[in-house]
Amino acid sequence: MFLAVASKRFSAVGSCQFRRTSGMKIRLFSGNDENEELDEEGEWAGCTKRFLKPIQISTRGPDILTSPLFNKGTAFKMGERDRLRFRGLLPPRRLNLAIQKQRVLQTIRAETSNIRKYRILEELHDRNETLYHRVLVDHIEEMAPLIYTPTVGQACKEFSSTLRRPRGMYFAQEDRGHMCAMVYNWPHDDVHVICVTDGSRILGLGDLGANGMGIPIGKLSLYCAAGGIAPHRVMPVVLDAGTNNPVLHADPFYAGVKEPRLEGAAYYELVDEFMQAVRNRWPNVLVQFEDFSSDKAQTILNKYREKHLCFNDDIQGTGSTTLAGILGALRARGEDVNALADQRILIAGAGSAGIGVAQVLLQAMVEQGANEEKARNAFFVTDKDGLLGKDRSTNLSNEQTLFARENDGGLSLVEIVKKYKPTILLGLTGFGGLFTENLITELAKGCERPIIFALSNPTTVAECTAEQAYDWTDGKCIFASGSPFDPVVLDGRTFYPSQCNNMYIFPGLGLGATVCGSKKVTDRMLYIAAVTLANMLSEEDLSMGRVFPSLSTIRDVSFRIAVEVIKEADRVGLRTKMTHNQMSYLEDYVKSKMYEPIYVPLVEKREVRI
Repeated sequence: MFLAVASKRFSAVGSCQFRRTSGMKIRLFSGNDENEELDEEGEWAGCTKRFLKPIQISTRGPDILTSPLFNKGTAFKMGERDRLRFRGLLPPRRLNLAIQKQRVLQTIRAETSNIRKYRILEELHDRNETLYHRVLVDHIEEMAPLIYTPTVGQACKEFSSTLRRPRGMYFAQEDRGHMCAMVYNWPHDDVHVICVTDGSRILGLGDLGANGMGIPIGKLSLYCAAGGIAPHRVMPVVLDAGTNNPVLHADPFYAGVKEPRLEGAAYYELVDEFMQAVRNRWPNVLVQFEDFSSDKAQTILNKYREKHLCFNDDIQGTGSTTLAGILGALRARGEDVNALADQRILIAGAGSAGIGVAQVLLQAMVEQGANEEKARNAFFVTDKDGLLGKDRSTNLSNEQTLFARENDGGLSLVEIVKKYKPTILLGLTGFGGLFTENLITELAKGCERPIIFALSNPTTVAECTAEQAYDWTDGKCIFASGSPFDPVVLDGRTFYPSQCNNMYIFPGLGLGATVCGSKKVTDRMLYIAAVTLANMLSEEDLSMGRVFPSLSTIRDVSFRIAVEVIKEADRVGLRTKMTHNQMSYLEDYVKSKMYEPIYVPLVEKREVRI
């Protein structure tokens, strides 16, 4: 085991602090008040000699060095190299985890291209998962924009042309009838979380087909680093139903099915067989639906949400995260966070994400005591044809109809702002630059401190930039975006835009749901997750104009959300795991279940005969 020489929480169970002492030793102060002196030099430098339960592995010899789950690279001690039969296959000098991490950071920081930094990280991911996740955990603010938005969008567009090593599983129409057997090709028996996409609506980039695999890979890396789910317990999946993207049909290197997308019964039967197959092998697995097109996302969620442990991150995760940001913004304005129904909320975008946000906000208003009619009247939801109105209800989904207004159907964004003077403006359209200077300045006339969330990803399709929002409101707005923007200096004042990133919600939600074996993810769990996140916003964060806590606290955020989700699952009788005794020390139990990327001893699994 390697223990970093730093003053920070490291252990999954407690805190560890270190200080230098005389000679060549480091003294460890652990959470249980035991002291241990750690060598500064030699192959045990920075490593504990306390008992650590070893992992038994069937792999041996040079195969270990090509297994990313077990490979430690130059960190293998000589005893392990002998025991596992590959002594002489590595350079003799041992470089521990800290030195390995420094080398990775130096390589990444020497690059100027974010997509190249992404490639460096994924190459590391493919050869040493422990080191990869150690880098993410310790430097999440720096690494999250590289492994996910905004960089992952470009990575998806280049996925087929840069494919080197397979990661995840693919299911296509030609696999119909075989999926229940196919899932046994996955080498791990204890999968807790599956992230699945059909590639039909990747971020704001549209139909990328099988190239969308970059999304589940990135999301699950965040589950591991931010939520403490062990990497052997996650599985990225693409349902390759074809693609309607002519660019991909013409691409000789495209790795997916070059057929038009399945529609109707054929499509839903593909999804259904997949869901049955994974549920058969892993009955308690959490399935996260990701980046499905708006015309299918809600239908799929509605079909499975009551009988499978699943949720749609674009609909429910985005809604929960946005709710948390709005509650934080209301605190920043000095307003009552429990009077959400008193706000006037203009939502640009009536797709799955926009309607999902509206649904979560509506449910929050009802939770706070507002009647549903008053709550619905707080919303103004628009699509490309303007304000949703009852006059075109025959062309709207059931979820959209819920937010259609009796009057003024078809009003433009500017017309709505002039007539109704919204206090909150949310963008979930995928159309860059939709929020014009005229719209934002008009918004600021009717609200002293408007809340503006431009949530479309990546930054190229954000409805406006942070600089534009602050400039056009003279620095009075409270701004957040889906992808990160740099601080903005305006008239000598510095503004710090927040990133409304779903990674604040889904890792903790997944951790809690899987640790307690919840039968399903409920709407109230999402509400509780949002409130928990909002309550972690510090006064310092508020003073800087932020409406989300620093990403550096994401492990604590996920832990707190997981605890509250488990409490809610227990309250409503959805918990299938954990004894009453384990519930009595819930926080310590959850901490003990959070994966920590450290090197542990490896021993070869052998059959002993007497």
